[in-house]
Amino acid sequence: MSPLPKCSLVTPTYNWPEALELLLISVKNQSVLPNEVIVADDGSTQETKKLIEKFQKDFPVPLYHIWHEDKKNRKPAIMNKAIANAKFDYIIEIDGDIIMHKHFILDHLSMTKKNQFLYGSRVNIKQSHLSDLFKNKQTTFNIFSKGIKKRGRTLRIPILANLASQEDTRSSKLRGCNMSFWKEDFIKINGFNENLVGWGIDDSEMIQRMINIGVKGRRLKFRGLVYHIYHNEQNKSHIHINELIEKQTTEEN
Repeated sequence: MSPLPKCSLVTPTYNWPEALELLLISVKNQSVLPNEVIVADDGSTQETKKLIEKFQKDFPVPLYHIWHEDKKNRKPAIMNKAIANAKFDYIIEIDGDIIMHKHFILDHLSMTKKNQFLYGSRVNIKQSHLSDLFKNKQTTFNIFSKGIKKRGRTLRIPILANLASQEDTRSSKLRGCNMSFWKEDFIKINGFNENLVGWGIDDSEMIQRMINIGVKGRRLKFRGLVYHIYHNEQNKSHIHINELIEKQTTEEN
């Protein structure tokens, strides 16, 4: 078996330190650690900064905080800054409201291949479970756990994951909360499109440009498990403009 590539784990966040804390605990519990963690902060207050500084004292790998001023949702811009600062060849991207299964990093790195990106799904944690989740700082789940939806996605069966084939079109199942790619491919397409502001579309539009230059996709099923913490839907008033940009990217290559 060839050695696993070195990777940077990058996560956007905005004013939800309670969720970020569980994410960072789940990093510490990984069977294979990322080589660094970069928090791409879209303008959070001091509370988030203090949390990261607390974790930095005994974190098992370098933990960096990349911040810019809060001018509403500018996730593509802060993600570009964070990935520009990444020191390693492979980028694993999750959201700031994600809790990772202990083999999450291992699963992504085990299935890397040049000219390929990976994407996985998520198990949803219900709103009714949030008080228990944060009180107990829960970071482990299984198919029988209370307070989750999509229980079938809790199953980790690596041998079945290997059956997934490469794809040359963008899947509707793609989620920015669970994907990975080579930094060199990200640079070739000039990163995230900073014209996309407000919630949504930025990850799928970026991946579409990777597909446009011949990078293949592969779905992580039965591996790369994550648990998504419930939150209210964000403002989607701007999404139609983002969808038009994505449509143009897809149709005009």
